[in-house]
Amino acid sequence: MKTEPITTSTPRPVRRATLVQGWHELSFLHWPVDPEQVAPLLPAGTRPDTLDGVTYVGLVPFLMRGVGLGPGPGLPYLGTFCETNVRLYSVDGQGRRGVVFRSLDAARLIPALVGRLGVRLPYLWSAMRLRREEDTITYTCRRRGPANRAAASRAVVRIGEPIAEPTPLEQFLTARWGLHVSWHGRTAHLPNEHAPWPLHRAQLLHLDDDLVTAAGLPPMTDPPVSVLYSPGVSVRFGAPTVLPALMDSASSR
Repeated sequence: MKTEPITTSTPRPVRRATLVQGWHELSFLHWPVDPEQVAPLLPAGTRPDTLDGVTYVGLVPFLMRGVGLGPGPGLPYLGTFCETNVRLYSVDGQGRRGVVFRSLDAARLIPALVGRLGVRLPYLWSAMRLRREEDTITYTCRRRGPANRAAASRAVVRIGEPIAEPTPLEQFLTARWGLHVSWHGRTAHLPNEHAPWPLHRAQLLHLDDDLVTAAGLPPMTDPPVSVLYSPGVSVRFGAPTVLPALMDSASSR
C-alpha cells in the first residue's frame, strides 16, 4: 500500500468555530496493525492512512476541559471530564488525513449523549479518573451499565523529556487536523485547528486494557511501539463537509 507524504504544515484556519474544547494531560499509546485488518472498520469513502505500509491503533486517555458550542467560552464544569478514545487513522479522496474513533469513553453523561446523538460519534458513559503524582499519571476507566462493565482500562505513564523535533512516526500519529465520521448514511470530515502538540517522551509502566478489543480490534499483545505525553492544546472545530456520494462506495477504499 502506497505511503502518503507526511505534512507538517499547520491546519487551515477554522473561520467560524462550531465547537471549542481543550485536550489536556494526554497520553498517546500506539500499536502497528495491518491496514487490511482495519479497512472494514472505517467510514465509506476513506481508507487506512499508512506510514511505510503500516497503519496504527491508538489508545488515548486524557482530560477534556471547557467543551462549548460555537466560539465559546466553554463550560467550566459540565464541559470538563476525563475521556479515553480508541482510534484509527484515515485519509479520504481529497487527501485529508483524519482520525476515526472506534470508541470514546466519557465521564459525563450529557456530553456523551450530545456527542453520540448530535455528532454520531460512538460515545459511552464511563466511570473514569485521572491522577497525577509528580511525573506519573494513572488513568482508569470502567464502563457503566450491565452490558458494558466488562470493558475497562488502567494505564500508568511516566512523563519524560520534551521532544524538540518529532520523528516522522510521531508526526504521523499526532499531526491530525480533523476526523471522519459516518453522518446520516454518508461520510463527513470535521476539521479542527490547534497549536502544534507540545510532545514529551513517555514510558508505559502498566497497562490493563479491554477497550481496544471491545472496539472490534485484535488484541494488542505486544507493548506499544510509541508512547507519548502532551500537556495539551486548545481546539476549535469547524463545520463538517460531507464527502461526495461517489466516494462513499466500497470501491473507493
